[in-house]
Amino acid sequence: MISNQILQSTIDGVKGITKSDLCVLDTEGNILAATSDELSAYAEDGQNFVQSPADSQVMNGCHFFKVFDDNSLEYIVLLRGETEDVYTIGKMIVFQIQSLLVAYKERYDKDNFIKNLLLDNLLLVDIYNRAKKLHIEMNARRVVFLIETNKEKDSGVLETVRSMFAAQTKDFITAVDEKNIILVKEIGEKERIEDLEKTAEVIVDMLNTEAMSKVHVAFGTIVKELKEVSRSYKEAKMALDVGKIFYSDKRVIAYSNLGIGRLIYQLPMPLCKMFIKEIFEDKTPDEFDEETLTTINKFFENNLNVSETSRQLYIHRNTLVYRLDKLQKSTGLDLRVFDDAITFKIALMVVKYMNYLESRDF
Repeated sequence: MISNQILQSTIDGVKGITKSDLCVLDTEGNILAATSDELSAYAEDGQNFVQSPADSQVMNGCHFFKVFDDNSLEYIVLLRGETEDVYTIGKMIVFQIQSLLVAYKERYDKDNFIKNLLLDNLLLVDIYNRAKKLHIEMNARRVVFLIETNKEKDSGVLETVRSMFAAQTKDFITAVDEKNIILVKEIGEKERIEDLEKTAEVIVDMLNTEAMSKVHVAFGTIVKELKEVSRSYKEAKMALDVGKIFYSDKRVIAYSNLGIGRLIYQLPMPLCKMFIKEIFEDKTPDEFDEETLTTINKFFENNLNVSETSRQLYIHRNTLVYRLDKLQKSTGLDLRVFDDAITFKIALMVVKYMNYLESRDF
């Protein structure tokens, strides 16, 4: 079904050209779009016209037309006037609306196809046959972007994304649920991860500005065949989840940049608890004081460089060494030693993952 907004835009355009007032009614006589409020007086005549066997008819100084979709009556078009010119204009409007119905139905079919493709609900032969019917290229470089909004049922975000990529007719945009939007984008042969990150940044900036919505954007790896699009979607979905846990400060997350976070994300909870107990025994990083946690994080940010870390923390080098020695005594790990630093870093990430799993269960 065409939205009332599109219908209104269509008949406004027709009036601008023909200077004729008109309206579109549903089969129950309700006005869906009109160029003049005065036409509401003819709504009852429009409802009576539904029962007429004729496709067009003149009543009370107005011309009425039926708009069919596959032999099913969808709309009634009403134009004021009885002349031959009014009849011609009416037939043109009917043709225009029928063309819109076909276009919307095709888009709906494509949306359905893409959703089933992403969810692995299609056999390979079905993918090939439906793609051919819908004129979708089988072998093309594509990547899936997953856009998560900060509020539910935000239709403005979906429309903004569609307007951004409206010119790229080979791209597919659909809402997967109330908070997530999927963009299946066809890309050129020379486009790489860096280019995709720029595209994701543009989406974030545009939605922040136009739709006043804070979003997170994740994307999977590039695939070369239509049947592999579901893999890129799963990767984007994992990237979005992993990004929330380990890289919460980032708005754009690429699956290929997840690093060790991708491995930790797939660990079972019992194994995580066993690992943390082996490293910290009865104490966990959550129990460290704020000063210690700040020192640890800043030390890792500066690649274990004592001088640079002490400078950024505005403390003496010896003070930093004292804190690291104190941490070593309590945990048995010396962050100045590479192997110990890796162990400690992984442990911090595992604790974050465990906290995420526990919060999700509530």
